[in-house]
Amino acid sequence: MSDGADFADLRRRMEGAISAFKSDISALRTGRASANVLDPVSVDAYGSKMPLNQVANISVPEPRMITVSVWDKSMVAAVEKAIRESNLGLNPVTDGSTLRIPLPELNEERRKELVKVAHNYAENGRIAIRHVRRDGMDTLKKAEKDGDLSKDESHTQADEVQKLTDEMIAEVDRLLSDKEAEIMQV
Repeated sequence: MSDGADFADLRRRMEGAISAFKSDISALRTGRASANVLDPVSVDAYGSKMPLNQVANISVPEPRMITVSVWDKSMVAAVEKAIRESNLGLNPVTDGSTLRIPLPELNEERRKELVKVAHNYAENGRIAIRHVRRDGMDTLKKAEKDGDLSKDESHTQADEVQKLTDEMIAEVDRLLSDKEAEIMQV
């Protein structure tokens, strides 16, 4: 006999959507250097595509500089090529087996573009959370239809699912406004 919605599962799935959103916005480049900026970069290494962090050590020695220390000296050219072709707008400077990547100042237009991208990521996060809500509501409707839940209990649980959804969407909005402030900071 079903007792309605599994709130632990709904919360876990909604938090998964928030964590995916956090991952997306952490890769957005702001005025400050972050090792996460290079997360989407894959290198042709040893006959296959590998994430950059599996062939090099990435560090941030200064607020506007990223250094990439390639472990295998023969891979330096491939790493440099991968960073240049990653559409991140970065130009690495090779110094032996180390690449120094200065981060240029963001102009106003680029900052606004990044804010739009962040808004798109946020909307995708909200949509994912709403999909989880819909699944929870469908479970409640089915339990009520099957006679496992009373109408009152179903209504009470539906309110709880909505409250959880509102809480998670508010968290996405808070993260978005923090990131927007970070991007627009000169």
